[in-house]
Amino acid sequence: MKIEAILDACRPDCEQERQDLRLMRLYLSKFDDLLLRTNEMAHFTASSWIVSPDRERVLMAYHNIYQSWSWTGGHADGDGDLLAVALREAREETAVQRVSPVLERPLSAEILTVPAHWKRGAYVAAHLHLNVTYLLEADDRQPLAVKPDENSDVRWFSLDEAVAASTEPEMRIVYQKLNGKLRALRS
Repeated sequence: MKIEAILDACRPDCEQERQDLRLMRLYLSKFDDLLLRTNEMAHFTASSWIVSPDRERVLMAYHNIYQSWSWTGGHADGDGDLLAVALREAREETAVQRVSPVLERPLSAEILTVPAHWKRGAYVAAHLHLNVTYLLEADDRQPLAVKPDENSDVRWFSLDEAVAASTEPEMRIVYQKLNGKLRALRS
């Protein structure tokens, strides 16, 4: 699926998403390399809000760079199928093998600021992640494992605990939004 079609499938329900989607489309009209990290200003990523079958718990990983509990996700690295990216990253970062989309379309979209940092001995300048988030489901009885080069713990949290566990104020807002969308889907 082309990135434009993925963005068109998003159903924004707040001003943040409407504006971020507008900007993502604008960037797509200006840059032809947004699926690659070689665009050091902005590039596409895919994240996932992984929930248990009863939709009461969410799976998070303790992210080594950000020193915070976080959703799973990663860079597109040339792959325009952002759902496949989200699924791959969910498996890699948590070791869950049976994970599937609750929705085929994105649950949300957001432009995230990434502060400058060091990764694997290389300096990474501050930049933007043009992020698309998918709602995934995994059995919460599956074995979990860390991915030591990216995280140091993986754990299930209640929806509210997941928000509280994050030490990144800007991400707490995103996680609250995702929980609100999840609760709306359940009702």
